[in-house]
Amino acid sequence: MSSHHIVRDDQEPALIIANGAACSKELLGQLLEWSPLVIVLDSAMDRVLELGIKVDVLLGDFDRGFNPEKYLEQQYPLEIVHSPDQEKTELEKAFDYLITRKIPAVNVIWATGKRADHTITNITNIVRFRDKLKIVVLDDHSKIFLLPQKFEKWYPAGTPISLIPIGKVEGITTKNLKYPLYNEPLTIGYRTGSSNEADKDGIVVIEHSEGDLLLMECFD
Repeated sequence: MSSHHIVRDDQEPALIIANGAACSKELLGQLLEWSPLVIVLDSAMDRVLELGIKVDVLLGDFDRGFNPEKYLEQQYPLEIVHSPDQEKTELEKAFDYLITRKIPAVNVIWATGKRADHTITNITNIVRFRDKLKIVVLDDHSKIFLLPQKFEKWYPAGTPISLIPIGKVEGITTKNLKYPLYNEPLTIGYRTGSSNEADKDGIVVIEHSEGDLLLMECFD
C-alpha cells in the first residue's frame, strides 16, 4: 500500500483510521489518494504501518505502556497528539482535533465490525458533531452519514438505501424510494427505514422536520 497522495488542501476530507475491522485495499487506496491528512488512532498504528501507509497524526491516550515516540523516525514528519480524556472515545477525540484544525470534513474507516459496542457508538456519535464536521463512515458494505433536513442525490434504480433514526425522527417524506414515507416518524428500536431502495434511476429526495436521521448506502 503506497502512501497517500500529496494533496494539501484542507477542503478535501481528512481520513481517520480507527481500529475495527479492516476494509479492502481498494477502498483504502481510493480514500488515501485524496486525503490531505491521515489520522490514526493509537490502537491501530501497528496494523496501519504493516500496510506501508504514511501517517500524519497519531492520536490517543497512549495507555497500557504505549510509546508513540518509537514511530517518529519511521513516520517523519509525524504529529503526536496525546488525548487522555477518558470521557470521550478515541474517535470523538479525533473529531475534536479536526474541528480545532478547522478541517470541515472527514472520512472514517475501520470503525465498524469487530466489537458491536464500538460499532454502535462510532456510528451514533456522528450526530454530536452535526454543525461542526461533515462525517462519513465507510466500510466495504456501507457508506453512512447524517442527513440534512432536505437531502437530494441521484441513484441508480435498485440501490439499497436504509434510513436509520437516532432516537425519534419526525416528519419524514421521501420521493423515488420503493417504500415511500409521507410525513411519517421513525424511531430506533420500533420502526426504521432499513432495506429500502431507489425506485427508478434518478433523484432521491428525503426530507424530515425534526431529529437525527442517518442514511446508509449499502452494498451487498
